[in-house]
Amino acid sequence: MCVFRHNFWWMTQWMGTCGKDIPFETQFLVVEVCDETHIEDGGKAEAQHNSAVYAVFLPILEGDFRAVLQGNEQNEIEICLESGDPDVDQFKGSHLVFVAAGSDPYDVITNSVKTVEKHLQTFSHREKKKMPDILNWFGWCTWDAFYTNVSAEGLKQGLESLEKGGTPPKFVIIDDGWQMVGMDPTGIEYRSDCTANFANRLILIKENQKFQKNGKGHRVDDPAMGLGYVISEMKDRYALKYVYVWHAITGYWGGVKPGITEMEHYEPKLVYPVSSPGVQSNDYSDVLQSITINGVGFVKPEKAFEFYNDLHSYLASAGIDGVKVDVQSILETLGAGHGGRVKLTRKYHQALEASISSNFHDNAIIACMSHNTDTLYSAKSTAVMRASDDFFPRDQASHTIHIASVAYNTVFIGEFIKPDWDMFHSLHPMAEYHGAARAVGGCAIYVSDKPGQHDFNLLKKLVLPDGSVLRAKYPGRPTRDCLFSDPVRDGKRLHIM
Repeated sequence: MCVFRHNFWWMTQWMGTCGKDIPFETQFLVVEVCDETHIEDGGKAEAQHNSAVYAVFLPILEGDFRAVLQGNEQNEIEICLESGDPDVDQFKGSHLVFVAAGSDPYDVITNSVKTVEKHLQTFSHREKKKMPDILNWFGWCTWDAFYTNVSAEGLKQGLESLEKGGTPPKFVIIDDGWQMVGMDPTGIEYRSDCTANFANRLILIKENQKFQKNGKGHRVDDPAMGLGYVISEMKDRYALKYVYVWHAITGYWGGVKPGITEMEHYEPKLVYPVSSPGVQSNDYSDVLQSITINGVGFVKPEKAFEFYNDLHSYLASAGIDGVKVDVQSILETLGAGHGGRVKLTRKYHQALEASISSNFHDNAIIACMSHNTDTLYSAKSTAVMRASDDFFPRDQASHTIHIASVAYNTVFIGEFIKPDWDMFHSLHPMAEYHGAARAVGGCAIYVSDKPGQHDFNLLKKLVLPDGSVLRAKYPGRPTRDCLFSDPVRDGKRLHIM
């Protein structure tokens, strides 16, 4: 079983029996080897587990290079190295892949990641990280409810609707749509279904007019009418414990806007992403293509902490308790001229985590669109990460794929962070399926229901009257009997422990 980047932003699982079955961009591989010489047919299944040896392969970061695995037609395992910078082309390292074996696959995986942690000293194992308190409370995210049309008025409607039904959210994520953004005059607009305009760039670190006291017209620069007023009112009225807001790791999808007074001190420069050939061969993301065409207004790496600190200190002063930081894998495409993808990603994440620590309590960050090992092996304190592609409410074929991907990805990323299984809808044909998965996933439990569209009978199975939730203590993973079977493709049941 391996997990590989099936598209630019996310990983998923793949099963195989030989070397050529290993896809491009494989970041984790576990192999089951069974000695069946003395096994009678009747006891074969049980005996296999007793006699099996499990080998784990972890391609790692070495110097300025990142390694991944891939198979070839000769059934060999190849190691692919990339720096992400044409000027960084000399590899002098000696550690490319960590390999270990043992009789218990889960113990081997955990011990392998802990050994790599000691070797690299650039990240921390999940067990050492402080978990944010939002994991213990029921939440609501604005994304599917409003998409980028979210407003302070919409927030009130959603919170009031859930409170009236007896399942009051105690944390809220204000997703994309609260920021001041704009497109270049020569930009090419691109919107996929119900989403943002990926050509937009951040033009101000403060909120747009929808999150001010009057909520209409033009934005006014008056703190008494700004985000702080809206958040204070929401917390008092609905007894919210935590409010998080969304932002991209580069500010917005298209970065920050160069050439304007509000952003000039961060020294942004327009750069054009260059993605890995391995990722392109698996799936070339339409979103990435749009960002590549329009470019990214990229804050100078030496100014990254200043940018994050200005943004986060403003948010904290307005009563915001944490952030969901999205679009993180984009950093790997911007390494040219900065010493490569590994060095750039590490520098940005050090700045980001330092700002989180300085401005928010409780290690209050959710990482998203961050399924590359550049990020995983640079995460010193980040403790929560989205575990798979989105919950897509209108795509009926996506739901079993979503849960399977989350579970199998957790086998790997669950060693680094607490996986976030994403929001879901309580009033949906697959709501019970998603609710049950969240309950055993050990993850945050939050929905993205539209106001007035809830199944409170379902929610009350997950949410206690005080807004706290019942959830598993550890990240949910496939049980040993289905670790090497794929429920999406072979029709077998998925068991989670």
